[in-house]
Formats: sequence, C-alpha cells, structure tokens
Amino acid sequence: MILQQILRLSSLFHSAVSIHVRRNIGLSAVVFNKTKELDPVQKLFLDKIREYNTKSKQAGGPVDAGPDFQKDMNESLARLQRAYGEGDLTKFPEFKFEEPKFEETPK
Repeated sequence: MILQQILRLSSLFHSAVSIHVRRNIGLSAVVFNKTKELDPVQKLFLDKIREYNTKSKQAGGPVDAGPDFQKDMNESLARLQRAYGEGDLTKFPEFKFEEPKFEETPK
C-alpha cells in the first residue's frame, strides 16, 4: 500500500517536473535564438525594418510617398471631416470623463 502511494506520487512528481523542464527549455530556446546569429531571411527582414524606421524619422512621415499619396490623404481627411464634423482627424481624440453626481432622494 505504501509502495503504491510512493509510486503514484513519484509519477505525479515526474510529470510535473517534465512539464516544468519542457517550458523552461522552450523559453530558453527563444532567448538563445536572440543571442545567436539570425536566419538570413530574418536578418534581412529586421534590417529592412530598421532601415525604414531611420528613413521615416528623417522624413517625418511615410517613406517614398509621392504627391499622389499626400493628395489621397488630404482628400480622405476632407471627406471624413465632412462626414464626422470638426476636429483634427490626425490626432487621437481626448476623452474627459466626469464623475457622476449622485443625489440622495428623500423617501
């Protein structure tokens, strides 16, 4: 009886430890992958993203956007301005929530 309980507990312990080890190996694989040299396709992808980021910071907006893009952007903003009213549509709206005033009513 005691032997059966010990074996049952050891199998539970074994399964819990194996799950924990598998998770740790999965997480460490991601960490080690970042420290190793990347796959050539991944490296090219990251290089292009970094290049676009520096170009967009220098240009102050979309990269390689010609006058057609700016024209379409202005037309879209004008159409949205007519449809939804006033305000700057290039900025996220600011919300102001006021606390409701609760009044006690006499019973």
